[in-house]
Amino acid sequence: MTFLHSLSQSHQLILDGATGTELNRRGVDTGLPLWSANALMNDRDAKILQQIHEDYLRAGADIITTNTFRTHRRALAPSGNADRALELSRKAVDIARAAIASVKSDSPKFIAGSISTLEDCYRPDLVPSDDELRAEHAERVHHLVECGVDLILIETINTIREAVIMAKLATATDTPVVVSFVCNREGKILSGETLTEAANQLLPLGISAIGVNCGPTPNLAKPLAELVNACGKDFPLIAYGNIGYADVEVGWVNTDSENPNIYCEHAQHWPVKIVGGCCGTTPEHIAQLKLALK
Repeated sequence: MTFLHSLSQSHQLILDGATGTELNRRGVDTGLPLWSANALMNDRDAKILQQIHEDYLRAGADIITTNTFRTHRRALAPSGNADRALELSRKAVDIARAAIASVKSDSPKFIAGSISTLEDCYRPDLVPSDDELRAEHAERVHHLVECGVDLILIETINTIREAVIMAKLATATDTPVVVSFVCNREGKILSGETLTEAANQLLPLGISAIGVNCGPTPNLAKPLAELVNACGKDFPLIAYGNIGYADVEVGWVNTDSENPNIYCEHAQHWPVKIVGGCCGTTPEHIAQLKLALK
């Protein structure tokens, strides 16, 4: 069964929870600039990464996200690993595939190839020129498609301009594409643009779903309501919220501000087709979400 076929069914699909913060929680160095890509640098951490994927699958996830958030040239360059972009992306996809193979399931499981902004997700003022975006994202998309992901997850995006360029490149590959934005407390994209305008520009490109991620769960209801109005109630939406806060030294600081039960009190009411967890969430959050959605 393909991802698009599953997306067309009546049941919701469960995305996994956080990867980078879960690596940190389990003792993997996630210091910048590599952040979650540190886990691809040695066998010990790679095994922990696979275990995280497996734990999410056992918790009930239908989709697991590749650890490719930072495996592009621009992010790898400060550590001297720019030329390893394809190698590390392939390793991340292979680890996700191995996790699926090791966890027996009666339902299909899918690999989402993660791509985010070239620069800081929370700094729309740093978005590079269109030419840079096209050149660098084209390589990232090519790498993920070559590695055989089931869908491309364009996530934590802070401007429509970068999202549109990424989506054009990704949809041209005939791979399903999901786009997710990070919003402020007012429900607007961090650039100040509206999700209505984002939907107006992205839906004609042939994306498969649109939504929001990496915001506190109570804040996601407003932008999701706007997307329902902009896209229509039948177009698939995605949402996955965070727990904690960004940090310039380690990338993210975990908190226990929302335990699995509290998280699910919000998430189970979102009008979405795909629901999961972002930074700070754990397999326990996904397991509780699986129970709540039953």
